[in-house]
Amino acid sequence: MGIFKAYDIRGRYPDELDEEKAFRIGFSFVRFLRAEKIVVGRDMRLSSPALSRALTDGARTAGAQVTDIGMVTSPLLYYAVIETGSPGGAMVTASHLPGDMNGFKLCRELAIPLSRDHGLAEIEEMAGGAAVNTGRAAARGGYKTADLLESYIDRLSGFVRKPAPLRMVIDSGNGTAGPEISRLLERFPVWQAVCMHMEPDGSFPHHVANPLLPENTRDLSEKVRAERADIGIAFDGDADRCGFIDETGRKVNEDLVTALIAEVYLAREPGAKIIYDLRSSRAVAEAIVKMGGKPVRTRVGHSFIKEKMRQEGAVFAGELSGHYYYRDTGYTDNSLFTMIQMLNLLATGGPALSERMEALRRYSSTGEINLRSGRQGDVFAALEKAYGRYERDYLDGLTVSAGRWWFNLRASNTEPVVRLNLEASDPELMEEKKREVIGLIVQADPDAAAADSG
Repeated sequence: MGIFKAYDIRGRYPDELDEEKAFRIGFSFVRFLRAEKIVVGRDMRLSSPALSRALTDGARTAGAQVTDIGMVTSPLLYYAVIETGSPGGAMVTASHLPGDMNGFKLCRELAIPLSRDHGLAEIEEMAGGAAVNTGRAAARGGYKTADLLESYIDRLSGFVRKPAPLRMVIDSGNGTAGPEISRLLERFPVWQAVCMHMEPDGSFPHHVANPLLPENTRDLSEKVRAERADIGIAFDGDADRCGFIDETGRKVNEDLVTALIAEVYLAREPGAKIIYDLRSSRAVAEAIVKMGGKPVRTRVGHSFIKEKMRQEGAVFAGELSGHYYYRDTGYTDNSLFTMIQMLNLLATGGPALSERMEALRRYSSTGEINLRSGRQGDVFAALEKAYGRYERDYLDGLTVSAGRWWFNLRASNTEPVVRLNLEASDPELMEEKKREVIGLIVQADPDAAAADSG
């Protein structure tokens, strides 16, 4: 279908993804799982109600009973799947993407995600087959609605340790986090919160709900300074990831948040395993070791990280993309839970958030640079040859470690793009090596050019 990606399904509505495809996906999802029941949730996008109905019709036609939990965040959908013991769940969302996009995140029991390696490829093949059409005559499964918001907020509230009178500014980005944040804030009046763009609105009247893009947190930064807040918090559309602003209005590096939250967990569970993705700053693993934890490096992608957490029994995992995962939430990513952990950290007193960050910003990083390339094999071969004398590994793409600097280069799973992350001991060396590595990439593929991060 072209809309099935490495970890989810997404496309432009209605050109790439419409109700007919949603029906087929719902039918095939249930048949693949052999599920007698599933949970379905949706975000606030204008196309989400219609796509949710179509997916539900497909699932019921395949014989499953559908529990519709309405407009929710992805973390609440995961909670519902785990709490109800459902064999699977489907979230209608395009996460952080613009309003004309939509899609599905699919999971099986215990909210274990489906990916191209584990289920999505089979569902794609089934959804494109003729058997879906003949299935329309099959007996329909049941349908009911459920509201799990209060029990979900009850669960999250139990992880607030010692609430302190912290001042915060929260930008929900007109995504689905708004109602859940409001309920959480009602439980803790000691928190002093100034809220922005809390009403769910799929037209995104203020900005796209993607906290990783600097232009989307500019107003939040200004508001944090104006309100003299301790922290600013921004959420994406379906609230499975978030970003932070320190009290000076400066953006907090997403990978370094992993080190901050690790402090909260390691204070309670010394020696625990903390997982970080291989794009993260070296400062993350160094901080975990210094605090007595055991850092575990893993490849990029939520399905890999969740699987690794289960294998290792890790208490927490952080990703450069702003996804943070917890054993306490069933090994799922949860932005409201992340907000709680950051507030737990600040409630202990000590340095302000900006001071904590400065202690971790020991290296200079390029951030993720996306380069469009149709000759990826040539690019990787050129870098292998140029840096053959250095330590290398292939956990995810090519990682070269050269003492005072290192880089990782990965190929996109869904488009002709390579993604470069490079870090060095100082800004000058970082800029020098960035030019050097990109120069080698362009030399191997003269048509290589900057690409959108997507």
